[in-house]
Amino acid sequence: MASSHSSSPVPQSNSSDAFFKKEMDATKCFRPVQSLPDVCPKEPTGDPSNLCDSPSLVVDQHRWTIYHSKVNLPAALNDPRLAKRESDFFTKTWGVDFVDTEVTPSFYLPQITKEHFALYQQEITPREKVHERCKNICTPKDTFDRTLLHTHDKSRTDLEQVPKIFMKPDFALEDSLTFNAVLPWSHFSTAGGKGNRDAASSKLLQEKLSHYLDIVEVNIAHQISLRSEAFFHAMTSQHEMQDYLRKTSQAVKLLREKISKIDKVMCEGSLRVLRLSLTRNNCIKVYNKLKLMATVHQTQPTVQLLLSTSEFVGALDLIATTQEVLQQELQGIHSFRHLGSQLCELEKLIDKMMIAEFSTYARNDLNRPLEDDCQILEEERLVSLVFGLLKQRKLNFYEIYGDEMIITAKNIIKQCVVNTVSQIEEIDTEVVVKLADQMRMMNFPQWFDLLKSIFSKFTIFLKRIKATLYTIHSVVFLVLDKNQKTRDLEDTLQKNSAKDSTVDTEVAYLTHEGLFISDAFSEGDLPPVAADTTSQRNTSPNSEPCSSDSVSEPECTTDSSSSKEHTSSSVTPGGVEMMISDDMKLTDLELVRLANNIQELLYNASDICHDRSVKFLMARAKDGFLEKLNSNEFVALSRLMEGFILDTEQICGRKSMSLRGALQSQANRFVNRFHEERKTKLSLLLDNERWKQAEVPAEFQDLVDSVSDGRISLPEKKPAATEERKPTEFLIVEGQKYATVGTVLLLIRIILEYCQCVDNIPSITTDMLTRLSDLLKYFNSRSCQLVLGAGALQVVGLKTITTKNLALSSRCLQLIVHYIPIIRAHFEARLQPKQFSMLRHFDHIMKDYHDHIAEISAKLVAIMDSLFDKLLSKYEVKAPVPSACFRNICKQMAKMHEAIYDLLPEEQTQMLFLRINASYKLHLKRQLAHLNVVNDGGPLNGLVTSDVAFYTGNLQALKGLKNLDLNMAEIWEQKR
Repeated sequence: MASSHSSSPVPQSNSSDAFFKKEMDATKCFRPVQSLPDVCPKEPTGDPSNLCDSPSLVVDQHRWTIYHSKVNLPAALNDPRLAKRESDFFTKTWGVDFVDTEVTPSFYLPQITKEHFALYQQEITPREKVHERCKNICTPKDTFDRTLLHTHDKSRTDLEQVPKIFMKPDFALEDSLTFNAVLPWSHFSTAGGKGNRDAASSKLLQEKLSHYLDIVEVNIAHQISLRSEAFFHAMTSQHEMQDYLRKTSQAVKLLREKISKIDKVMCEGSLRVLRLSLTRNNCIKVYNKLKLMATVHQTQPTVQLLLSTSEFVGALDLIATTQEVLQQELQGIHSFRHLGSQLCELEKLIDKMMIAEFSTYARNDLNRPLEDDCQILEEERLVSLVFGLLKQRKLNFYEIYGDEMIITAKNIIKQCVVNTVSQIEEIDTEVVVKLADQMRMMNFPQWFDLLKSIFSKFTIFLKRIKATLYTIHSVVFLVLDKNQKTRDLEDTLQKNSAKDSTVDTEVAYLTHEGLFISDAFSEGDLPPVAADTTSQRNTSPNSEPCSSDSVSEPECTTDSSSSKEHTSSSVTPGGVEMMISDDMKLTDLELVRLANNIQELLYNASDICHDRSVKFLMARAKDGFLEKLNSNEFVALSRLMEGFILDTEQICGRKSMSLRGALQSQANRFVNRFHEERKTKLSLLLDNERWKQAEVPAEFQDLVDSVSDGRISLPEKKPAATEERKPTEFLIVEGQKYATVGTVLLLIRIILEYCQCVDNIPSITTDMLTRLSDLLKYFNSRSCQLVLGAGALQVVGLKTITTKNLALSSRCLQLIVHYIPIIRAHFEARLQPKQFSMLRHFDHIMKDYHDHIAEISAKLVAIMDSLFDKLLSKYEVKAPVPSACFRNICKQMAKMHEAIYDLLPEEQTQMLFLRINASYKLHLKRQLAHLNVVNDGGPLNGLVTSDVAFYTGNLQALKGLKNLDLNMAEIWEQKR
């Protein structure tokens, strides 16, 4: 209730003692509104002549605006249909159940905070302080004080009579407590004896409430009387405001009429031009969009058509371009909402088709007839498949080719075996079913021809694989080279971008500040740089958009296809031209790794061929077939395998060790068997050798002559002549005669066979060297046992080992020693430098042979030495001369000479007899000392001199010993 607030009494305006109240000036009631720049005129002042004449785009006065809306606010607030006044008048329209919700703050209205009132507070604070000082300093007049205090005290006294419950803000009779407090029902009773008293109480209560009402009305009337001046002033201000608004309305009406005329004369035509230009551009965009939609609609049929011709790269490019168009230019088109997922599924289908197509291509390429033709099968198809697989990042496609290589290699061997078996009548395929068993029934020439055919097929097979993989490798490197060129171009563009910073700034300004310009004007009217950044489809300033001659080319319909799908032409090694697009999103590391894997696949092809050949070889070697081959057959097999190994290394560029290892294994077995056979043969020959000089057949002389130039090689067998050449007694080696036994002749041939095997099979050089060393050592040790050790007496049954046997054995050893340096040089030329240490075996053998020869010479000297000791120990100086002792000695010396002269060279014979003579002089000197015979010219001395002269004459009379210096004077030298 209004009476609950005690308001300060306000004095009348005619009272001189009243507070001064500032009058409101009609011209200053409203603060002038600031004018909007370039749009609204200045605030009207009521004078039409003072209106701003500048044109502005405002709403025409003939249009209905919100200012034409008229609402009776009291009628809206006081709804008679409601029982009581509601707090929110919107329930009048939307019902009692209307719920007030939080209104979202407007983006166009600023958020008002305390900082916005800081300036106002700074201005009003000093004024408030001044007002407070003035109020405290200036005391009110007595009349005003008495009247004011009297009135105030009287009003307060009257209001104090009204109970406080009526002054509460939450006063409501609906509350039972409040109602009982206002109307005490306890004073009323329905009993008959108290009726008069209750009636009096009700009357008294009614009068009390009426009294309270009068007090309140009197106070309200008093308050209204105090504020009557303000009411009249408000009414006066309202009339002034209405006049001001009327003038303003007239000024606004006049302004709107002028603006309407200006709009028709100056703006309407220009705006219409802009609108029509914008409409034209929109129509063009809609046309291009429809044409693009028509093109995209043809994507799936076009993809199907490309797939029918195996154009996988074109189909993938079309799908990628369409996907990009759907995401950029046709995003949100309802009719294409499922096209993206359909294209994704189609792309997955193309992936499977490409893998199946590549598998089919690999199978057809590898299984075509293996003729001498290494041309690539359908190179264009291969290039297209590889590009498609690279585009889809299917980088493991080479594994498919590798699997097909393994299968084809197996089939090649199988087919060769079948073809060869079918041509051999001796093999009954109905009885022998397995191919391996049929192959084992072949003899060596048949099996050798089969192996040669397999190697030939494998060679062509590897050449085809190399050609195909080289094409794939070239495609990968073309993509890698394209990536490098793209990066170089980007680096160049980045360097040039700094030079074009001014143009870029202008373009950025146009793009940022003139957005509506690009919509309102045609793209051809833009500057050239801006036109290029806006669209790359137009080629002239006034050109139309993409031509409608064809709607099936995606590159003519999208910006992305023209700006991102740049392609470059490249040519494969086979002359196939291809287009490389920029969307190959493969890193250099991936491409290099793929190229290495492709190169490794070529190496694997070589390994596969070698592995299959090894299995074929081992299948034939199960029954010991290869170990039973003779030298010529094994050499032919080894040469064939070595040739195939070298061919594969030349084709693939890397060594494969499986077949080489198998050959080495078989070669080792061959060497063991070869060596054991010849060692056994030599052993048998030595055990049966009687150590007599053998005649030398002509073939052995030819064999020796073939080695005369230092080159060891077995001579080819010559056709039998009409007259056979007779054998000779001696073997002529470089002009020297060698008396030899049959075993040594065969040993020389065996040695040459070892050397020949090394030439034919280089891989067994070290093994052959070891085996040959063992063979030479065996001959040396065994011959020593048989001759020097007298083993031949028991083995062969000789009665004694004669000097002739010893001399012949020495000469045989000298013949072998003659060939050891030649053999050493032969092996040295075929060994690796790191294997030269193995040549020390020949040095050891040479030393052993020389020691053996020296022992034989010593044995011959020892024989004569024992004879001299026996004969000269019984020598007596007496007549007749010559004595029987010296005649016997000369006889034995003659026998010795006769035994060895034809066997040993003259120089060796002279050296041997010099050593024998030295032994003779030693024994004679010892006997003369024993007999006390001195060189005194006496009779004994003369007898001895006659015997010695007889000895000297007989010895020098022997052939080859005429000039031998015997120096017999040493027998008379006395020891000092």
